[in-house]
Order: sequence, then C-alpha cells, then structure tokens
Amino acid sequence: MCRSIKTLRPPYSEDVTNDDVRAAALQYVRKISGFRAPASHNAEAFDRAVEEIARSTAALLDSLEVRGSRAS
Repeated sequence: MCRSIKTLRPPYSEDVTNDDVRAAALQYVRKISGFRAPASHNAEAFDRAVEEIARSTAALLDSLEVRGSRAS
C-alpha cells in the first residue's frame, strides 16, 4: 500500500524539508486509514489528519535533543 516511512531525525537524515515531513504524515494516514486516496466524503478528514500529523511531526523534530545537542 505504501512505502516505509523513513527516519527524519539527525543523524539519520539531514536537511529535512516540509515536503519530507508531509510525505511521512501522508504515508502514516494512508497506512492507518487503509485508504491510498479517500472517497470524496472522507477527503476533508483525511487531509486534516495529514496536516495535523505533519505539524506534530515538525514540532517533535524541532524539540528533540540528539546526544546533548538540540536537533533542528
């Protein structure tokens, strides 16, 4: 159904973009919902979930500390 979600935190991934974060959020929502693309009556809920997860993911990555240094 979807590719694996890659690790986005340093040192595994450098220069993470907003597109990387959104792609991971989209893959997560696809996986847990079981839909590659939602029906039109579910599109708003699907898109809202992707955006909320992307925001939470970005906040998590911004607040992680890796080996005593702040990861950003």
